[in-house]
Amino acid sequence: MILSDRTIRQMLASGELGIDPLDPAQIEPASVDLRLGNTFLTPKATNGICSMSEAPDYESVTAESFIIPTRGFVLATTVEVVRLPNDLTAFVEGRSSVGRLGLFIQNAGWVDPGFEGAITLELYNANAAPMRIEAGRRICQLVLAKADQAVEHPYRGKYQGQRQTTGSRIHLDAEVSKR
Repeated sequence: MILSDRTIRQMLASGELGIDPLDPAQIEPASVDLRLGNTFLTPKATNGICSMSEAPDYESVTAESFIIPTRGFVLATTVEVVRLPNDLTAFVEGRSSVGRLGLFIQNAGWVDPGFEGAITLELYNANAAPMRIEAGRRICQLVLAKADQAVEHPYRGKYQGQRQTTGSRIHLDAEVSKR
């Protein structure tokens, strides 16, 4: 069940759900708008090949605006830190107005129950021209959904507690460390 604005406000007021900082105007009918933070990571090519088995190398930039090159990719983060209870999950969706500019926004699309931290976003500029993005702008929306019951194993993974843009940690996955 997708949560309504009323339920979102109630859960925020009770402290069951956390989104901080939050202006009440960010709450939409069935979602919460999240804003773009000011830290950005761009992957560095290593010998021309990226590998899921090795720690990636990133160039880090802290700025109030960032230019994504034509058909370029950058990691960014939300201003807001989100804290989900063990019976709530969330989808991260790009705002329609942003998508209509040709900026694709993803975060693997899913936030597990029990997650706490800022949301790292994967941004792709599908335009034939570079695009300037600006910290503080509403960039995506968090759609909250109730699970049928509290999960048995809430999220405690490698991104728990992140407060700024966080690069891939896939090289830490269990199947890699068993080799």
